[in-house]
Amino acid sequence: MRRTLFLKFFLAFILFSVLGLAAVTFISSPLMYEQVKRNTARSFYEEASKISQTYGSELYNSEITIESAYNQLNALATYLSASIQIINPSGTVVLSTDEVLDTSNPVVIQNFDPAITEDSYYIVDRFFGTASEEMLSVFCPITSAYKIKGYVVIQRPLSTIVEESNRMMSVPYVTLGLLIILSLLFIFFFTGFVYAPLRKIILATEQYAAGNMHYEFTVKSDDEMSYLAGTLGYMAEQIARSEDTQKKFVANVSHDFRSPLTSIKGYLEAMLDGTIPPEMYEKYLTIVLNETERLTKLTNSLLQLNNLNTKGMTLEKSDFDMNQIIHNTAETFEGICQKKQIRIDLILTGEKMLVNGDMSKIQQVLYNLLDNAIKFSHHNSTITIETRVKHNKLFTSVKDTGIGIPKESLNLIFDRFYKTDLSRGKDKKGTGLGLSITKEIIHSHGENINVISTEGVGTEFIFTLPIVDDGELF
Repeated sequence: MRRTLFLKFFLAFILFSVLGLAAVTFISSPLMYEQVKRNTARSFYEEASKISQTYGSELYNSEITIESAYNQLNALATYLSASIQIINPSGTVVLSTDEVLDTSNPVVIQNFDPAITEDSYYIVDRFFGTASEEMLSVFCPITSAYKIKGYVVIQRPLSTIVEESNRMMSVPYVTLGLLIILSLLFIFFFTGFVYAPLRKIILATEQYAAGNMHYEFTVKSDDEMSYLAGTLGYMAEQIARSEDTQKKFVANVSHDFRSPLTSIKGYLEAMLDGTIPPEMYEKYLTIVLNETERLTKLTNSLLQLNNLNTKGMTLEKSDFDMNQIIHNTAETFEGICQKKQIRIDLILTGEKMLVNGDMSKIQQVLYNLLDNAIKFSHHNSTITIETRVKHNKLFTSVKDTGIGIPKESLNLIFDRFYKTDLSRGKDKKGTGLGLSITKEIIHSHGENINVISTEGVGTEFIFTLPIVDDGELF
């Protein structure tokens, strides 16, 4: 059986409970017993010392009668829950709170030896065989003129000390019980807030690993577990989208290759079988040539994108005048702009603007953006190329007043082969790779490119380049 995280926590809880109970029973209990015994002995010895200095000395100095001493010590013995005796060094019991002694028949403790305590002041035994159970006995000598006259002995049955120790042990046991309950609550909350969401995440990862990228799950919380679930779901969504993009990529490549190849094949077959007369060959060979150029352009774009992704883009950076590059690029579209009656307005910062980058690739970026702007602009419209300086960056904007981009397509226009539904009728010769290449070029410079568009109003692309530190504006 596979060990789960929950099982490990539960086994840890059982182990904690067993070890805690064992520790309290076999370690805390003996320690508590010893502590109670020592505290009791110390308390008895302090009382015995007081008795030795008062009633004991007075009794041996005949300053007080045995009856009077008995009454006083009996009250104290009741308070202490113990018995008090005064014993001669020979073992004769002079006074005992347990009973009234007969002076004509004295009680003698055989083998009485106070030295049995050695370095301590108490012993635990049957008190020289006189007690029916083990007793805690505390000795304190009564001295006069530097001689020991007798001993004050305070006793309590050891069973009462054990009972007191057991009562005090209720505190550790209750504490342990509370800790066990808290541990159970921890396991309960762990199951609800950690383990259950984790199981959902594990199940989701198993589904994703099996290829079901559209599996949906939710984790209702505001912590890292919810963030992990959200991130995992987003990752699966992106992978699913990547798979869909890959399928679309293959479909688009196939379509973009098949269309010109079908045209080329059709025209050549028509020439061979005589459907197209010789005097029309030049016209249709020109069409075939245009289709082959389209295939060449598509192939080169694919190779360029592949090289960008596998090897990274090699940049030949230098300082160049951005204004001049903009002028040169705009001039290349002069012919098509005249046909569509489109005007290109240049609003440039200064006469000269030095930036740092790969001049040829930045010119390709401008070409792609301006080409798109012209394709999707209406007749008798205006395209504006504007530059402005902000935070040591040059912001270059290419803005048209064309058909615009639908809101749902703004995040997709930089994807390979992506074309909006609005653009498909106008971009018949486009490969759908221009903006992808543009984005790769700008990102390889460590810069950003953004798009702002409103459907039916127009589109604006803005990208940045670093200004040369020692450049001057004229």
